[in-house]
Amino acid sequence: MLPIRGGLAAGALLAVAGAGLAGCAPAQPTAACAPIDEAGVHRLFDEWDAALQTGDPHVVVARYAEGSILLPTLSGTPRLTPESKIDYFEHFLENEPSGAIDDDVVSIGCDFAIDTGNYTFTFGTTSERVPARFTFVYEWDPRAGEWLIASHHSSATPEG
Repeated sequence: MLPIRGGLAAGALLAVAGAGLAGCAPAQPTAACAPIDEAGVHRLFDEWDAALQTGDPHVVVARYAEGSILLPTLSGTPRLTPESKIDYFEHFLENEPSGAIDDDVVSIGCDFAIDTGNYTFTFGTTSERVPARFTFVYEWDPRAGEWLIASHHSSATPEG
């Protein structure tokens, strides 16, 4: 059973997880799955947020896997290439964002993990706080020897 915090529906997460990722190659069987637990998934978010704190879009984009997709908070344009992600983060980082997870649900499979929930960005330039919803899909990249973001969707939380 998935742990539920903050009232998110586990059924919705399972529907997302079961739907698969468009454009991703099927998983190849491996002798063993890369180990990760819920705390490890939260560390991956912290590493992404720390990359934001550098102010360098190249450092942030290095957290994304080759062939990944970014559906960002403040743009309606899907970002599929490293160059398009850098373009987005060049503008996003101008406001000195810092993210914090408010509540989430973590699901872990063999060489992938999904973290879905709500987070809040605080922008250092204005102290504005923007609540948003997110889904991070992380995948183990054996070539890089690390967990990377395969899919990242973020959208401002609608009122009501």
